Amino acid sequence: MISQAIFLFISGAEIGFIMFIVLLVFGADKVPEIARGMGKAMRQIKDATNDIKSEITKSAEKQGIDIDITKDVRKEIDKVKDDVDEVTGPIKRKF
Repeated sequence: MISQAIFLFISGAEIGFIMFIVLLVFGADKVPEIARGMGKAMRQIKDATNDIKSEITKSAEKQGIDIDITKDVRKEIDKVKDDVDEVTGPIKRKF
């Protein structure tokens, strides 16, 4: 997810240029090691994030807190849709 945000504003040509500079600075033999290290670091960050999420979820469930907020949000959205349909129903029929 973080990598998607970083590459969101960078075009393909810019990525190629950055890779060319990295190749010049570090050399062809070091680039795979660097990429491997970055991959491991990103995986550790992802695992740590998932661990934190699961701990928060477990803690909330133990305390009886409803963590599934999507049900409440979905109900409110459905109410608003019904209200809009009630108001716009007669208008839609006229046209």
